[in-house]
Amino acid sequence: MEASDARPQWQIRLLSVWQRRGIASALLRPVSMVFGVLVALRQSLYRCGVLKTTRLPVTVVVVGNVVVGGGGKTPVVIALAEHLRSRGIAVGVISRGYGRRGRDQRKLTADSLADDVGDEPLLIFRRTGVPVWVGPDRAEAAKALLAEFPQTEILLCDDGMQDLALARHLEVCVFGSAGIGNGLLLPAGPLREPWPSRWTTTVPRLFLHAGSQGPRGPASFQMHRTLDPELLRADGTRLPLGDLAGRQTCAVAAIANPQAFFAMLEQAGLRPGRCIALADHASLKELPAAPQGTTDWICTEKDATKIWAHHPEVWAARLSLHLEPGFLETFDSALDLNRGERPVSLGHGHSTA
Repeated sequence: MEASDARPQWQIRLLSVWQRRGIASALLRPVSMVFGVLVALRQSLYRCGVLKTTRLPVTVVVVGNVVVGGGGKTPVVIALAEHLRSRGIAVGVISRGYGRRGRDQRKLTADSLADDVGDEPLLIFRRTGVPVWVGPDRAEAAKALLAEFPQTEILLCDDGMQDLALARHLEVCVFGSAGIGNGLLLPAGPLREPWPSRWTTTVPRLFLHAGSQGPRGPASFQMHRTLDPELLRADGTRLPLGDLAGRQTCAVAAIANPQAFFAMLEQAGLRPGRCIALADHASLKELPAAPQGTTDWICTEKDATKIWAHHPEVWAARLSLHLEPGFLETFDSALDLNRGERPVSLGHGHSTA
């Protein structure tokens, strides 16, 4: 199996630096110290009410992480949206739509394109069918969603744990298999905020981790991802994953951790002739060069939101998220304790309606 990594070299090297403490991370520590001061200052301004927090009239759940890069937030948002719908709860999703062109505020529809709304919000919309709204200001996007869907009871915020301008009832903090890496703040490490967190808030926080380096405790649960047994094409055609085992295939992934996707393909018995890693959220209007004789392309379901607009014949491998027993019960209990109350304010008397 030939591997090809087309991500920028600086990105590959930085990801390597973030996994251990060495000379490179030590040289970046002074910049990280400045970043840490700025983070603490910003948190203090919210705590003192100098910066305003927006309260919404519905329950808000933020799904995010404390590190840069993908930890599995989007599959968690999808799982929670499906769970809440199964309970008969009207749910909506807001996101900034990272990687999209433009900074307008818009509702996702069946005709939405990933370039306009972002690949992750589009994936959430297609998988769940719940109202999804994107915009550079999460609070304004939430207000627009609620104006059109006033029956919404719970809003899920895809990312935004550090966006203290939006009040929330509950946070779900997601850790990927790499955990917190070398444990240093940006740019010496992958942390967006100090960990363990020094930010004191009455907002409850649950933890989900895909590896062995996540936090431990009564509010901490494991998760793992597997591939669905069937592949999917743009026209709805399905194919058992194992049916590609004897074909000449090529795999492509433009996600935060493409190697994890390639490893799952191999675990499922597939050995693509070439595995091509691209930068997260990369445009996929044109497929990379494939070995001669390639009959089938495989991509992630997230990448399919972009690829299918130009290459509907590509097979998408969908992810299934498996949550540790007890997580959803704990999640429900946290929401039941807060349902009907106003969102917890991160400031004091300086919130907007």
